[in-house]
Amino acid sequence: MRSGALIESWFDMLTDEQRPIARALHAAVTAAAPSLHATVRWGNIVYQHEGTNALAIVPHKSHVNLQLFRGAAVAPMYPQLEGSGKGVRHLKLRAPEAVNADFIARLTAAAIDALDVPEPH
Repeated sequence: MRSGALIESWFDMLTDEQRPIARALHAAVTAAAPSLHATVRWGNIVYQHEGTNALAIVPHKSHVNLQLFRGAAVAPMYPQLEGSGKGVRHLKLRAPEAVNADFIARLTAAAIDALDVPEPH
């Protein structure tokens, strides 16, 4: 299955509540960084930059997360990010109206820039 078709079929498996949030996030991320490669991994849409995981859209029962794989590196600049592990942080969204394209563009750029920061050990 081609990547675009795979992404579309992923949206089909979401609930009616999750789908508009995930679509709004996908549109914002791809508009911000058209060079990112989107694929489906682990049941999520994962965006890669030069073969490295940068972001993901992760559906949950009552919300959808935009996950930043190296989010800990940018968390001090973005207090809206949640999480406490060594690397991953996420932005929790409960409605499509909550998807601010300008903010998602800044987060997307930060997530890509963070790939240059060494991973914590």
